[in-house]
Amino acid sequence: MTEAILLVGGKGTRLRPLTVHTPKPMVPAAGVPFLTHQLARARAAGVEHIVLATSYLAEVFEPYFGDGAALGLHIEYVTEEEPLGTGGAIRNVASRLHSGPDEPVLVFNGDILTGLDIRALVRTHETTGADVSLHLTKVTDPRAYGLVPTDDTGRVLAFLEKPQTPEEIVTDQINAGAYVFRRSVIDTIPAGRVVSVERETFPGLLAAGAHLQGMVDSTYWLDLGTPAAFVRGSADLVLGRAPSPAVPGRCGDRLVLPTATVAPDAKLAGGTVVGEGAFVAEGACVFGSTILPGAVIEPGAVITDSLIGTRARVGEHTVLTGTVIGDGAVIGPRNELREGARVWCDATIPAGALRFSSDR
Repeated sequence: MTEAILLVGGKGTRLRPLTVHTPKPMVPAAGVPFLTHQLARARAAGVEHIVLATSYLAEVFEPYFGDGAALGLHIEYVTEEEPLGTGGAIRNVASRLHSGPDEPVLVFNGDILTGLDIRALVRTHETTGADVSLHLTKVTDPRAYGLVPTDDTGRVLAFLEKPQTPEEIVTDQINAGAYVFRRSVIDTIPAGRVVSVERETFPGLLAAGAHLQGMVDSTYWLDLGTPAAFVRGSADLVLGRAPSPAVPGRCGDRLVLPTATVAPDAKLAGGTVVGEGAFVAEGACVFGSTILPGAVIEPGAVITDSLIGTRARVGEHTVLTGTVIGDGAVIGPRNELREGARVWCDATIPAGALRFSSDR
């Protein structure tokens, strides 16, 4: 197994304002762009050649990763002029692949944090002779996902849209966003138009009698599509719950990048990350949160399960819980923002303007 496709073209609209200036795979998680973790795990599994299928803010990727040599990889970049969907993006990069018709090609979605045993997925693909093999994971509540039932041998039986009634929940297995394609199957995807592998390619292959194999791997799995999930994923990487060889430091309660400054009495815990050039002042308490490069946390601020954007500022004694502060935003002293709040890039909230408790 020597090559893979990484789908990194999505706009990340559910993650805004984090993705206003930064494509979703390049938002830092545990101190480095999230894509770094995926690339490092692929390399650890024996992948040598990776093609990045880019679209939104495509110009950001190559200046950071270059030819991939620093990660022991050969990276190429293909940009879609118009978004082509998951299947269209795979087909659009086919000319850059080196594999023969019957050889395996890995495909990863760019927003999934997982502990998947990549080598095991490839072995499953090869030993079963499948046309496409899918990583499946089990979830407690599958209503928000498409279901993928399999027979006793793991062969895929159907692709079912999000169930609407209890009777439609025939399995707890869902598509986890990592695949192995037989190279020749990629060439059958229509070129030059929008194609969804989930809604068109996979059901079409199944209807045509192709062999689609599922491999259930219930190790760590998280879709980083929402701000809350992204913050949690970063914290889990720091805590060591999610595996990655790319975390720039030892796993533990906190990760402070070398050029960051943290006051001696500031409290950091729960997988908190303090990015390069960021400053956390005296008396601040930060739990399970990500402080991006250049951000400033003023004295006495309390931040929980939140993400503070690049160069943003959080004022004295402000309390943030489950919130996202966009790049360059300024939150004045003594504000309170609770779960789900998103402050847009470069916005300013005056001192004491937003509260949930009474003035005191």
